[in-house]
Amino acid sequence: MPQDLEIAVTAWRFGTGGVGSELAAQAEIAESMGFHSFWLPENHFGGAASIPSPLMLLAGVASRTSRIGLGSTSYLLPIRHPLAAAEEVAVLDRMSDGRVILGVGRGFQPAMFTAYGVDPKEKRKRFKANLALMIDAWQGQPIASHEGDDVILAPLPVQQPHPPIWVAAFGPLALKQAGGLGLPYLASPVETLSSLEANYARHAQAFTEAGHSGEVAVPVMRTLFVSNRPARVRAVKEVLAGEARHRMRDAEADPEDWTIVGDHAYVKDRLAQYRESVGVTHLIARGRIGGVDDDEQLASLEALRVLAGDA
Repeated sequence: MPQDLEIAVTAWRFGTGGVGSELAAQAEIAESMGFHSFWLPENHFGGAASIPSPLMLLAGVASRTSRIGLGSTSYLLPIRHPLAAAEEVAVLDRMSDGRVILGVGRGFQPAMFTAYGVDPKEKRKRFKANLALMIDAWQGQPIASHEGDDVILAPLPVQQPHPPIWVAAFGPLALKQAGGLGLPYLASPVETLSSLEANYARHAQAFTEAGHSGEVAVPVMRTLFVSNRPARVRAVKEVLAGEARHRMRDAEADPEDWTIVGDHAYVKDRLAQYRESVGVTHLIARGRIGGVDDDEQLASLEALRVLAGDA
């Protein structure tokens, strides 16, 4: 029997001077509404919307919440020292009493790698090596230092052998790596449903060929808006189409391919379609839609929560 569909949310508003308190307030609302987890991305050198240190911000969220999971959509391992990263994750897991879900990634912006002195060609190798060391450290295994003495990570995370790890992946090699590691694959929010079907099949093949067995989470992130007002649905789709033209450089990009936007009946049907086609276990609802204010956003999330309970 398939597990219940868990619904998570991203921050739907950030980029102001009070970003820390603003994010914590949104997480409090999400927790009060009963959502599974609250997610932040990582991005660098992008102006007011940058989030270069998602775990630090999630620590602030942890101090004002008590139940909701705390997720990073893409904590970038190649630009970090693995022991320092392992310590930060362990501290956050302790602070939150075991609520961390660690989405990890490699990154793709050449300027970021240049700024951090990392060869982009080494990112996949560094990702794998760093993650392996972090997993050993979280389990209390001795880690050799440069001086030849072993060190033991402290504190260890609450969740053992380590917090859940989801791998943000894009492209065949990244999918193969995620499956080979036996870890869930977290797709880009702009992948089409047909792409997701193919990608999860590749991931499953790599998972099996590497000798792994059992079930893993199937998380999907979608830009999502629910409204029974046709004019608002049309307006939101127009905004998202403009975003696609700007960000994806695709004049023909159809939001229908990578979003879930519509009335209650439409969204319920789409949730069922995602459940059937890719077996989604966790849906992360992405906000930050131009022209959608807080009241509309919260009404949309409440409708989603109800519809997902019926899915």
